[in-house]
Amino acid sequence: MAETGAKTKKAKAPAKPRAAAGTTTKTVAKKQTVAEQVIAATPTHEDIARLAQQYWAERGRQDGQAEQDWLRAERELMGMAS
Repeated sequence: MAETGAKTKKAKAPAKPRAAAGTTTKTVAKKQTVAEQVIAATPTHEDIARLAQQYWAERGRQDGQAEQDWLRAERELMGMAS
């Protein structure tokens, strides 16, 4: 087997054209699935807790209505999400 000293070169792919200066490219937003929309619309535990604490503070930090504050916050955030 005789080896030849010549190596074959691979051809490079042509370069992609670049946008002209001052132009912008448009990005396409990804469409959300129904499950992703429900998850995004569902308030987190922290969101509800933060709003319930705000209601508690507005009531003068009185004890005894934590559950009502929580349910009110949850109801309001769920209403905003739908």
